[in-house]
Amino acid sequence: MTELTGLEIAVIGMALRCPGASTVDEFWDLVLDGSSVLRRFTDEELDDAGVDPSLRAQPGFVPSGGVLDGVEHFDARFFGYSPRDATLLDPQQRLFLECCWHAMEHAGHRGGDRGEVVGVYASTTMSTYLLRHLLGNPEVPGGLSPLELVLGNDKDTLATRVAYHLDLTGPAISAQTACSSSLVAIHLACQALLSRDCDLAIAGGVSVRLPQHEGYRHHEGSILAADGRCLPFDADAGGVVGGNGLAAVVLRPLADALRAGDTIHAVVRGTAVNNDGADKVGFTAPSVTGQTAVVRSAHEASEVDSSTLGYVEAHGTGTALGDPIEIAALSRGFTSAPESCGLGSVKALVGHLDAAAGVIGFVKAALAVKHGVVPPSPYFRTPNPELGLEDGPFTVNPEPMCWPGSGPRRAAVSAFGMGGTNAHAVLEQPHATEPPGPSRSRQLLVLSAATADALNTSRARLRDTLAAPDAPVLADVANTLRVGRRTTLPHRMAIVCSDHNQAAALLSDGSDGPVWTDECHGGRRPVVFLFPGQGSQYAGMAMGLYAEEPVFAAALDECAELLVPHVGTDLRQVIRSGEGLGDTQFTQPALFAVEYALANLLAHWGVRPSAMLGHSVGEYVAACLAGVFDLPDALALVAARGELMRRQPGGAMLAVPLPSDELTPLLHGDGLALAASNAPAMSTVAGPHDAVDAFAKRLADRGVVARGLHTSHAFHSAMLDPMLPEFRDRVAAVRSHAPSTPFASNVTGDWITAGQATDPGYWVRHARNTVRFSDGLRTVLAGGPTVLLEVGPGNTLATFARRHDLAGTGHAVLGSLPHPREDRDDLGTVLSALGRLWLAGADVDLAKPTADERRYRVPLPQYPFARTRHWVDLPGTTAVREEPPEPEAVPGVPREQTPPGGDLERVVLIWQELLGIPSVEAHDNFFELGGHSLLATRILARIADTLGVVLPSGAIFAAPTPARLTEELARARAEQEDQEVPEDPDDFARLLAEVRDMSPDELRAELGREWHAEEISRP
Repeated sequence: MTELTGLEIAVIGMALRCPGASTVDEFWDLVLDGSSVLRRFTDEELDDAGVDPSLRAQPGFVPSGGVLDGVEHFDARFFGYSPRDATLLDPQQRLFLECCWHAMEHAGHRGGDRGEVVGVYASTTMSTYLLRHLLGNPEVPGGLSPLELVLGNDKDTLATRVAYHLDLTGPAISAQTACSSSLVAIHLACQALLSRDCDLAIAGGVSVRLPQHEGYRHHEGSILAADGRCLPFDADAGGVVGGNGLAAVVLRPLADALRAGDTIHAVVRGTAVNNDGADKVGFTAPSVTGQTAVVRSAHEASEVDSSTLGYVEAHGTGTALGDPIEIAALSRGFTSAPESCGLGSVKALVGHLDAAAGVIGFVKAALAVKHGVVPPSPYFRTPNPELGLEDGPFTVNPEPMCWPGSGPRRAAVSAFGMGGTNAHAVLEQPHATEPPGPSRSRQLLVLSAATADALNTSRARLRDTLAAPDAPVLADVANTLRVGRRTTLPHRMAIVCSDHNQAAALLSDGSDGPVWTDECHGGRRPVVFLFPGQGSQYAGMAMGLYAEEPVFAAALDECAELLVPHVGTDLRQVIRSGEGLGDTQFTQPALFAVEYALANLLAHWGVRPSAMLGHSVGEYVAACLAGVFDLPDALALVAARGELMRRQPGGAMLAVPLPSDELTPLLHGDGLALAASNAPAMSTVAGPHDAVDAFAKRLADRGVVARGLHTSHAFHSAMLDPMLPEFRDRVAAVRSHAPSTPFASNVTGDWITAGQATDPGYWVRHARNTVRFSDGLRTVLAGGPTVLLEVGPGNTLATFARRHDLAGTGHAVLGSLPHPREDRDDLGTVLSALGRLWLAGADVDLAKPTADERRYRVPLPQYPFARTRHWVDLPGTTAVREEPPEPEAVPGVPREQTPPGGDLERVVLIWQELLGIPSVEAHDNFFELGGHSLLATRILARIADTLGVVLPSGAIFAAPTPARLTEELARARAEQEDQEVPEDPDDFARLLAEVRDMSPDELRAELGREWHAEEISRP
């Protein structure tokens, strides 16, 4: 590989649709096969295209072309279009929008990331949909304005439409130079990347001429082939045949791509653009001088010897004038000739794609250098004698060939536009990259889609990819799904897997493994951390995370080292072996350290709590994370608390399945105390052993079965009173601060105040008084649907939470570490929790790789758009009727039938007409149906025309459903009636006097002058 100049541009993503191929892989198969997909049209197809039979009978009529299937279909709902607006939008813009989405997916980038500036450089052919299907057609949807036609069909809006829908903030520029347009767009994108106008760029073009099955008339000397075949450089070549298609590529500076782990398909070494000027026989004629100059300029920009080029993807129209000029220009432009250089043109396969011709040839050349194959031209039989191919290095090979030479594989691409704008680019094979590094033992794979069907299709496609022999590295798949796909779509699925086989099995239909799916319609849900207290610990807790997650390990190491002076040993060894873990002086610091480290790992993954609630010692973790205590002080207090508790006389604790208000009256004498109120029917009693045993027997006599807890002391009882003065001194000795994140108090069950958090007496009461966990849980849940996440070992607090009758409330409860009796590992459990947090709508970063991992963005199956027909048929042809799908029901939002008659029905009818939706209900949301500000203005204007009520311009934004808009309409009508001014000035005076509760004479006297009719009637 040659030394890099720093000016190289990497091709990191590609997507296309052309006759015979809808993915890059299908296109490469088409290229290797070499068979043309141009075809002759049937009489029925010509009839449907409105071709007059008399035209077909004329000499020179050729019923041939390249047909792109499905151009009338579009996933309007995915991009937020109403059926009406989708129907008015140029199919070229619709197709290119989907293509750019797929190109970004192929690159492993999703757009919309504010740290990544993405530009768009795009080209399109004139909208024949506008000219042939819309203008003057009575079938066009009503209420159409000229501005809407322009916005939906003008070339200028192609690039900006992509930027808007993909949320891209770089330059968005439409480039139009006829047949060279999309290669010029690629040149402009490369220049923008080199000048740092953007970090990434999408470049490409689209051309769909309608009707596709129309055919053409051949005239002697024209560029259109008489036989319906395109045979570049062959002796039988008679011209070009029109095709339809599109492609887009994603580009990035090579150094950035290598550093970021992008998959690199090819490298752009240099590009150039120029114009012929007047040095040619006519405006539309090619110029050997101009083409030679652009070839040389591109080679100079690439800083490579032209003799190292092994293939040229030529403009290659197969015309009598164009081919000889192109070969002459290549021969002169290659300042040093290669020994052998393949020559081909994709137009022989798919036809001339006009504005998209350059980019489709670019993709072909990129795939050629990537795979090391010189593409075949099986049609080629005898060289055109006018070209002189036998005297030069250029050859047209009928079969695929291995790449000539031993150096880096390089190819060139040419595109020449009518009017003389020429473009040329030099491509090189991908540069070697470092192999992917080791990764965690389990991976979280996530998928999101706009519909349930799309999610199922994505699931099946990913399964097939992972089951294939050449499947990408699983960790790279997980990374790409995390950073290279939109993860905010409502229908979601997550799995945790350890290898490709397990992943493919879990993704299969009917899998009985841990696959989680959900619909996230309500936006983001806040997360509340729950920190468990003593009793949840077990030997080896979280040691699996310690072994695999550096962030967790670093936090636990910090805690363990800070604790050595306080506990006299390495708590990591205590946790690992379990020896001494039941001793309070070790238990509480160990729990704190594990929970603190786990919270740090979750924060690293983007999970940050909106609020917290700890159970007993767990509240210290919440206080530390909220900034009440810094870490060293918090650890010192927890260690002192545990050590002081250990010194107290032993006691017992009892779990009782009764509410605290029923249990408290039963506690009398014998030193018994209500230690904790955990749930509506879950409480804990603490006290001396004999008293607790006797109380358990009394409960049993009542039919209440209580369970003894494995504890050494009677926590939160009078048995701890001797330690409280010393503990108060310990707390008073450390600095404390007001909490920066709210957490609920065990002492009050309400939100802790700054005064409480910084009061040593509070923490003394916290050690002695009842743990009011149940009240605290009600406090944190009062704000609406919340995700409760137990951040610590086991599922004790999650169990308590589920006893609070959360069904139908929108709350979710999750654990993050396994219970010791569960057959689950630490990493799998916390990744499962992370995936389920995401499913529930929490804001997470989905297990980003560790700092020392080398991860790549790899091509994965593209999003399956749910395309439906949005089309205005040609005037005079039989229309195809296909009703648009009903809007999806959103949970919690009723779709009530609109009652007949009245304002509501009229508003609904206006919405149905202008949105193009046959069924709109009273509570459907305007913007979810594809509405936008321009259409909102038209709806308000129609309401004013038909109902006589003028609503303010922002009315639909404030009232986005027909029902609410009707309410606004009624209010506005009432206000307008109240404000009507009598035409007679005396009537006006009487009305004003009545309002002021005085006679007209009194009113005149107060104002100090006589009424004048012209002044009264003046607005």
